[in-house]
Amino acid sequence: MLSPCGVSCGECKDFEKSCAGCRAISGKVYWAEFVGTDICPMYDCCINEKGFEHCGHCNKLPCQIYYATQDPSTTKEEHLEGINQRVKLLKEIMSVY
Repeated sequence: MLSPCGVSCGECKDFEKSCAGCRAISGKVYWAEFVGTDICPMYDCCINEKGFEHCGHCNKLPCQIYYATQDPSTTKEEHLEGINQRVKLLKEIMSVY
């Protein structure tokens, strides 16, 4: 299962513990409160606002939301590496369309 922002749910430390996957919970991830909202900003933009299947369909990938939405338990370097990995995966998916 792949989240709209490119996170592989099965590789997420919270999957099946405190999260059933972004799509299953409509982007209402527990950590959203740490960024001042009740829904993941990337999910909201991608699914609710733009109606995309995932962020790979957006010509602004990676956008400012990716950089602004950092897990507070990660370092800046880990955050940037995570963005790079997700963007790479989404671009690979788009290359088969």
